[in-house]
Amino acid sequence: MDWADFGVDLHLELDASGGRRAGLERALREAIRDGRLPPATRLPATRTLATELGLSRGTVSAAYDQLVAEGWLVARIGAGTEVSPLRRAAPAPVPPPPGAAPFRYDLRPGSPDVGHFPVTAWLRATRRALAVAPADAYGYGDPRGRPELRSALAGYLGRARGVLAAPERIVVTTGYVQALVLLTTVLRDAGTPVVAMEDPGLSFHREVVRRHGGTVLPLPVDERGARTDLLGSGRLARVGAAVVTPAHQFPTGVTLHPARRHALTDWARTTGGLVVEDDYDGEFRYDRQPVGAVQGTAPEQVAYVGTAAKTLGPALRLAWLVLPARLVDPVVDAKRHLDLHTETIGQLALADLIGTHGYDRQIRTVRRRYRQRRDLLLDRLWRWPGLGGIPAGLHATLHLPPDGPTEAEVLAAAAARGLALGGLAPHRHHPEGQPGGLVVGYARPPSHAYPAAVDLLAEVLATADRR
Repeated sequence: MDWADFGVDLHLELDASGGRRAGLERALREAIRDGRLPPATRLPATRTLATELGLSRGTVSAAYDQLVAEGWLVARIGAGTEVSPLRRAAPAPVPPPPGAAPFRYDLRPGSPDVGHFPVTAWLRATRRALAVAPADAYGYGDPRGRPELRSALAGYLGRARGVLAAPERIVVTTGYVQALVLLTTVLRDAGTPVVAMEDPGLSFHREVVRRHGGTVLPLPVDERGARTDLLGSGRLARVGAAVVTPAHQFPTGVTLHPARRHALTDWARTTGGLVVEDDYDGEFRYDRQPVGAVQGTAPEQVAYVGTAAKTLGPALRLAWLVLPARLVDPVVDAKRHLDLHTETIGQLALADLIGTHGYDRQIRTVRRRYRQRRDLLLDRLWRWPGLGGIPAGLHATLHLPPDGPTEAEVLAAAAARGLALGGLAPHRHHPEGQPGGLVVGYARPPSHAYPAAVDLLAEVLATADRR
């Protein structure tokens, strides 16, 4: 094939005030200088560019020749004209965010170790899925999600999490936040916008509910988990839904006590309220079998939300809702008007990964790694009396003694030494006067850096305690 058939689409703003050739030369220099034409980019043939810009071929050839002479371009016989490999755009300076610190180690919660994403398994699953995907998989999709994934999830959730999930009750969403948005929207439109959310709990999720028309009331958490026994009384009497993390409460790490689980489902059955079960890391339990989902005991009262963010990675933007029958149509309608449908290729790949048991293998692999990290954290901090939330999940909680350093002091001391930690205060609905604590994520750092990060945490705590 003739080299003239190759090249990139090129957008140039020509200023012909000094002549057309000079204007073209200036436009090409600017495009190379600011990086829009990177080194080794092949330019369109002179005939092609002349036609697109309404210039003569001779004008374009002369401009190319001039820039070759100046070193901006390189012309090779039989290969066309390219941007010189020596020409690199000067990087724009990136100012640091206000108050940013140069952290060497990051032990904040909320993220898995993305370095362990199963790249090879995902590529194989994607190839297999695309090889058999029907043509309609590449068109506009069903708001509920691909049937292949909903069928695979129904089987997996039933055997692994104890969820009673029929494919027609499942809606695939673009992450947990979208699932929360959809449920909040449906509750608001039904006239039941008041939502109880755990205190402490993730503040961002509270803001999501508020921004989409919900009213948030705090649901206290103690050593037995969320105080579901308070639902239906006092201020919580007007609650239409309760958002809870029963398997591993965020951030305290406690598991919802069986009596509280019964109180939760009894409240929902009696009042018609909705339980939103956030099962964000339910697969990661280390000392015994994972705790089954509440949904399995009350499928018509619970909207179960699961996600691939912790098991695979947040970049996939894949989560799922298992809904009571009465909510399927309203949620599907809300999803249709929000983004029509979740992207398809990832759904097909995940369906294949689940069906071939690659998903189970991935969970077992990372569960083993995270247990080793949890054990190392325990080994380094065994003298610290306030360590909690360790049987499961990807984070632990350190409760600070009332007569010791404050939460702000420990966070500042850690930051001064290049260590990022999470605090309890941002997760409380009303942090004033509440006891301090740290939330330590042990999944985020890469494997080679994790031991040093934990050693530094131990040093920071020991130093702060002595002060």
